[in-house]
Amino acid sequence: MKIRSTLALAGGFGLILSAVSAVAHHSFAAQYDRNKPVTLAGSVTKIEWINPHARFHMDVKDDSGKVVNWEVELGAPAMLMRRGWTRNSLKAGDAVTVNGFLAKDGSSLANAQTVSLSDGRKVFAGSSADGDSTP
Repeated sequence: MKIRSTLALAGGFGLILSAVSAVAHHSFAAQYDRNKPVTLAGSVTKIEWINPHARFHMDVKDDSGKVVNWEVELGAPAMLMRRGWTRNSLKAGDAVTVNGFLAKDGSSLANAQTVSLSDGRKVFAGSSADGDSTP
């Protein structure tokens, strides 16, 4: 009887964990608009090397000269590392240019497709827009 209870508990726990993962990870189309490309140029203010997507924040001057802090979503850290990124690829203060797509809700959030670094290198950002699949 103890074995059945333990197996049932473990199975239930597994279902709960898988449901939490599924909710936390979204498709590109759920949050971003492929028909709204954007290019952002500014300086990095914060880097978050976290799962399921790494992200960084950057200050960008809008058309009126006001500085707006943008959140830029990248691919998963493991995917970025396979493409040569490290935790130190971006640092606060670095000047970058991001090509990507705007969030559907109009917030200052973008999904990066490429990031051009201050030394001139252009790196793939692991965007989930490619093929509309999530990494």
